Amino acid sequence: KHNWLMCWLYIGTFGSFIGFSAGLALLTKSQFPGVNPTAYAFLGPLVGALTRPVGGWISDRLGGARVTLWTFIGMIFAVCAVLGALRADGGAGNFPAFLGAFIVLFALTGIGNGSTFRMIPVIFLTERQRAAGKDAASQRQAVQDAGKESAAVLGFSGAIGAYGGFFIPKSFGTSLDLTGSPLAALYCFIVFYVTCVLVTWWFYARR
Repeated sequence: KHNWLMCWLYIGTFGSFIGFSAGLALLTKSQFPGVNPTAYAFLGPLVGALTRPVGGWISDRLGGARVTLWTFIGMIFAVCAVLGALRADGGAGNFPAFLGAFIVLFALTGIGNGSTFRMIPVIFLTERQRAAGKDAASQRQAVQDAGKESAAVLGFSGAIGAYGGFFIPKSFGTSLDLTGSPLAALYCFIVFYVTCVLVTWWFYARR
């Protein structure tokens, strides 16, 4: 089950990073026609890439599950800030606030990417060590088995998470086509991040 649970969480972090990297330019072009999206599109991915090691570093000290939990909570608030920026100024939108909220969102996806990456080896090592015998040989074998499983799950989760690069821009496009606004897609992202908070807390952070 941990394989699929971590795939879900990795879509929320790595998938969001990839998806918003493509979606930011789309949103900027559709919501702020007077702004050149190519002038700012690189900022979010740059920030997300820079904060990824920070997520791993913090996770080594505080625990990956705890960092991931608070990252998803932060992402919910960041998406709410994006919504507020789009509705500002009588519905015309506030671009500086919009861009700032997205930069924060990208920073959090980077941190979450690092923290979920740290969670996977710990989860499988803990599971294997619990199932193994108490003797030293069994524990050594548990470490080896956990390493193999973790490597496989990391690769699989990365592949699944990459689908965020399709789903997020597609969600924005569908929302714009059906409603003329990206708000519906953003509300759906909030619901998804709430499920990520619940999964992280129930299976990992509350222990």
